[in-house]
Amino acid sequence: MDEASSSTPKSDAKQLKTTTAGALFSLLNDDLLHNILARLPAPSFASAACVSKSWSQTCTLILSRPKLASALSLNPSLQVAWKEVTEKVLAEPIRPHFIIANVGSGFHLVDVNKLIKERFGCRAPFVISTANGILGTDVVTCEIKEVRWDSVSSDVSDDDDGSVPAEDGSYGIVLTVGFVPGLKVDAIPLLSTSVKECQEVFIDKFLMDIKDYTASVSDCTAPVGIIMFGDGCTNMRPVVDALDYVMPEETVIVGDEKGRFLYRSENESRNVCGTATSFSVAVALIFARDKENSCGDIQFQIALSEGVSTIGSKHKAVSVRASASDSTWLTARREGHREILDGQRILNDINDELENHTDSSDLYIGVKKRRSISTGPKTRRLVTSLDFHGVIGGDESYLYVNDVGIKTGDYFHFYRPDPQTALSSCTNLSVSLKNLKMDENSKDCCNLGEVFGGFIFACCGRGESFFERVNVDSSPFVENFPGVPLGGIFCGGEIGRGSSMFTREAQKDCKCNLHVYSTIYLVLSYTPAALDH
Repeated sequence: MDEASSSTPKSDAKQLKTTTAGALFSLLNDDLLHNILARLPAPSFASAACVSKSWSQTCTLILSRPKLASALSLNPSLQVAWKEVTEKVLAEPIRPHFIIANVGSGFHLVDVNKLIKERFGCRAPFVISTANGILGTDVVTCEIKEVRWDSVSSDVSDDDDGSVPAEDGSYGIVLTVGFVPGLKVDAIPLLSTSVKECQEVFIDKFLMDIKDYTASVSDCTAPVGIIMFGDGCTNMRPVVDALDYVMPEETVIVGDEKGRFLYRSENESRNVCGTATSFSVAVALIFARDKENSCGDIQFQIALSEGVSTIGSKHKAVSVRASASDSTWLTARREGHREILDGQRILNDINDELENHTDSSDLYIGVKKRRSISTGPKTRRLVTSLDFHGVIGGDESYLYVNDVGIKTGDYFHFYRPDPQTALSSCTNLSVSLKNLKMDENSKDCCNLGEVFGGFIFACCGRGESFFERVNVDSSPFVENFPGVPLGGIFCGGEIGRGSSMFTREAQKDCKCNLHVYSTIYLVLSYTPAALDH
């Protein structure tokens, strides 16, 4: 029996149906086809792009501009929550260039890792982190929601893969998917062999990996932006300081200093989440200009809402001791006085200022440090920074604060969380964002371009209980960019570095990259190329 005679009526009917459907679609004009494809969910859109060359070109035209999709679910079932957020972020055409999933500690990181690979495959880099709370658009109410969990196990436990969740009822996920044509994105880890040994060699390798990746994909010498996640056990201050030193001011760096995480890089050799020889103590999503695709200009803008105010007089450190437990013991004298004060005297003075406020757990000292810094072969130069250290306590010998790096002669102020300062800062920031949306023809206005998304890193001490009202931290963004996708987290240490008209004036002379009781806003905007206008 030959091939022609081997066909069946059923196969003939199927072929006729396919041919007829193809003929009908071929009659669609470009505008109608564009409108149909633009309404498809992402999976169907991806399939449509494979139908023909003309369809692929139309799909490319539809996704010619950057796009962010984000959704939040508080369902206590991971499977249900995942289904809800993925259906939401994939409801419209998008091609994932990066994925960020932030979850409550009640969910297994390894389970989320598996779900991402099943749904999105292994092509796009992603980071999954455990957060102290999440912000985003609720899939149920379609309204912005801020959820902060009071009890979250943010420290990394012995299970480096995040396979054991905390039993604290912190269930929820915010999923953010980004499409950023004109940029290349990858996840680069900071690897270490021991959290206690010297970090310098690992930091240098981390910086070199970022530079090498940027040089391989971009004509620029530095990335546009970096989103970082630390493991909560490693001191991130020297890491951020090194990045601040080697990166130009235009490179924006934001992130969470403390929290468990998992990641996947496009480079398989970087996918080290815990081996016998090394493990990742931090990971950075690197956003670099794509030298092969310049379809417009994507800008990363950073904004800051402060949440602390100063207390009392300026002090000068006199006797300083660094302990083996990564804390500092010090005595000090008030500016303009010769008497040396121990920890108890210092705290008594501060408590008098606060009217018998006796709890030192939410006090900080902000130390102004002037240091000579170099990385690799770079020439040493003086850098002035403001570093916050949490106050542990004090006695008749010393004042005890977290972290090291304080030297004799350093000046410091005491700081406390202040809801009124934070609320005023949010209000002022909202006004600044509003002013930035002025007529783009104004020469006096730095226009943002088309804002297509945002991400928030808020201190876990803020939120509804801090302000005594809801959704304060998200309000500056939501009020100025209604309907624009927004995701975010409450975290244990806010990383925020970059030159911006929104950061405080004092940082022009004294930088602060690791903040306390603040909210960091990452605003993503796009300016089309000249031919796109």
